[in-house]
Amino acid sequence: MEVKIYTAISKIDRLEWNKCCEEAAGKGKENPFLAWEFLNALEESGSASGASGWAPHHLVVHDKHSSRILACAPVYLKGHSYGEYVFDHSWARAYRTFSSDNYYPKLQCCVPFTPVMGPRLMARGETEEEARRARRALARGMVELCSKYGLSSAHVTFPTKEDWELMGRQGFLLRTGIQYHWRNEGYQSFDEFLMRLKQSRRKSIRQERNKVAKAGVRVKALTGEEIEERHWDAFYQFYLNTVDEKWGQAYLNRKFFTLLGREMANKVLLVVAEEEETGELVAGALNLIGGDCLYGRNWGCSKKYDSLHFELCYYQAIDAAIRMGLQRVEAGAQGEHKISRGYLPTFTYSAHFIRVPNFRNAVNQALVQERDQIIYASAMLTLQESPYKVNQHRSSSSPC
Repeated sequence: MEVKIYTAISKIDRLEWNKCCEEAAGKGKENPFLAWEFLNALEESGSASGASGWAPHHLVVHDKHSSRILACAPVYLKGHSYGEYVFDHSWARAYRTFSSDNYYPKLQCCVPFTPVMGPRLMARGETEEEARRARRALARGMVELCSKYGLSSAHVTFPTKEDWELMGRQGFLLRTGIQYHWRNEGYQSFDEFLMRLKQSRRKSIRQERNKVAKAGVRVKALTGEEIEERHWDAFYQFYLNTVDEKWGQAYLNRKFFTLLGREMANKVLLVVAEEEETGELVAGALNLIGGDCLYGRNWGCSKKYDSLHFELCYYQAIDAAIRMGLQRVEAGAQGEHKISRGYLPTFTYSAHFIRVPNFRNAVNQALVQERDQIIYASAMLTLQESPYKVNQHRSSSSPC
């Protein structure tokens, strides 16, 4: 096996990359964020580039004899810690206590600006052992890059638990987090889902949906050719409005959404609200459709309506997942308010290689304490805040 670095995904064969992506995810579990088309849209638009602090350094494992791609990983050389959703700013500040070097640049293996779990060590092989060897080669490749170029660290964020455990065996420190996901228990309709909830929560959700229904706006779920450039124009402004409201940074530019619509329209579910009288688009929520999951990503609006955010981001997503027969909805990072709407705590994972031994030991001690707190918080939130009548929707088992 031979590990190579590619400074643009456009230099990697599209079909070969996607075959690794599909085999790593498993049949029927396609993850659209790992597709060559999605990552290329980020790079071609300039959203993920050296200028934005996301310089592509994708790792690819080749068979030395045939040059066939056996495995690949989306990797970036980072000059900062923004857009990752697994926070290490405090590590960067503390690093100078242990080393005279700078914390940046560092290696980051992830999908930029996307807190969505999925394979990171994407491998295929004629046998399971060949695929495991290729995945280990990717993990070792990140470690070797840190040593070769004197980088402080390598971080793999939102991997699958399987990748997380493999990287732990390769010397990476293991970290856990919490998101809030909705799981489909074979519901045939939104009302059937509601009937699983406690009466107070069922009543509250119906009231929120009725407020939107009576607000003089129409809600539409668009996909494929139904999404026009005018929808992207409006949604991009909604996205900027949300960024401004939260004092954040607009990681995605307008060109990205055009490329996304052009290359992956059939994987996009854009939920929009328009005024009934004028037809003006006033809000939108962007989702991507996976093989077994609907992924909620961005939301924004130009006018405020009571409960419209909950309708577009959470209830319409549940409606769509039931209609499409998807197993779950992942509604993005943060947000304990999602629990009362049926989205319960679920563990997420990240793995971190720290090159300086003393600093690695200090970080490891902190992560052990943090992991205990995360496990306790997840259990308490599920136990105390769950809206379900019978608490059959528990968070995943202990990550340890």
